[in-house]
Amino acid sequence: MNLDVVGEPGPTGVAGGADVWVENWGAQAMCRMEDPDVLFVQGAAQKRVKAVCGGCPVRTECLADALDNRTEFGIWGGMTERERRALLRRRPTVTSWRTLLRTARQAYERGPQRASA
Repeated sequence: MNLDVVGEPGPTGVAGGADVWVENWGAQAMCRMEDPDVLFVQGAAQKRVKAVCGGCPVRTECLADALDNRTEFGIWGGMTERERRALLRRRPTVTSWRTLLRTARQAYERGPQRASA
């Protein structure tokens, strides 16, 4: 059992379903094998780095960590420093990005709720 994954049982009844949040996300990040100098770039090179994040299974956890810790440099969760700063300015009342993003992910993965007949 992977103790670094927390969540409620998903649709299959097994933890690891729709309500999963990876605590030790760095071990699963697609960028973990990249040279750190490649990840902390400026300008047009940031687009290439952001592409690495595109298919990362822990992109949301990475972004939440960067936002909650006000990480200033590098690409985290597919966002540049400038993009993260802008998001923090737009949403100053958010006290936990982890909670917000986890809740949003759960709602997205559950899909639209059926209207009661």
